[in-house]
Amino acid sequence: MAGRRLRSSTVVLGGMGVLALTITSCGGSEPDRRCADPLTQAQLPSYECGTSTGSGSYYYGGDVTGGTVQGGSFTKSAVERDGFGCSGSGGG
Repeated sequence: MAGRRLRSSTVVLGGMGVLALTITSCGGSEPDRRCADPLTQAQLPSYECGTSTGSGSYYYGGDVTGGTVQGGSFTKSAVERDGFGCSGSGGG
């Protein structure tokens, strides 16, 4: 009996893990964003992107290396993440 319960609980726990992955994978998560100078691609303080007088633009995705952003885009839609099995057109 104890061995049978262990197998059942393993199946239930495994199924819960798959369910959790499914729920979180299509959550429409936002890509990382950071403030950067559009000309030099130097990373800037966030307040430079928060106002109309700031000199920066949001840079999505990518990394910061040596104080400059790379591997992403200033266009959010170019780097938006879709989870496993998700389509960009939305579901129904």
